[in-house]
Amino acid sequence: MPKFNIISQFLKDISFESPNVPELFFKQENNPAKVEINIDINIKGSENNLYMVDLNTKVHSKIEKDNKTIFLIECTYSGLVQYEEKNEEEQRKTFFIDVPTLLFPAVRALVTRSTAESGFPALTLQPVDFAALYEQRVNSAKQEQKPEAK
Repeated sequence: MPKFNIISQFLKDISFESPNVPELFFKQENNPAKVEINIDINIKGSENNLYMVDLNTKVHSKIEKDNKTIFLIECTYSGLVQYEEKNEEEQRKTFFIDVPTLLFPAVRALVTRSTAESGFPALTLQPVDFAALYEQRVNSAKQEQKPEAK
């Protein structure tokens, strides 16, 4: 396992929107809601083997019937990582699997608290398998590189 240190982790940006409040609270219909979750990871390198890993999370809850937004949360939670391994594959795995796995619990807590404080039922995100997401990313990149058969 490559050695890395998370020097600091912090909330870089968060946005909570609920554009249809108070209307949603006045209507007590039992329309099912759907929740879309998107997670993206951005890495920025800098000097002295320090890297910024941003875990960008978007949680969008909508009423299925009319696609009306219940709430939208956009969050960037970051880690400042010291990493000295030169192997590119190990570095990618660390930045796309290990670091996000350590950052995600804070994002999960922020989403839970934000929804609870908004007056809606608290939403607790399920754990994320960042290794599986990494494999999907690698497989997608391989598919894009394959020449088309003629």
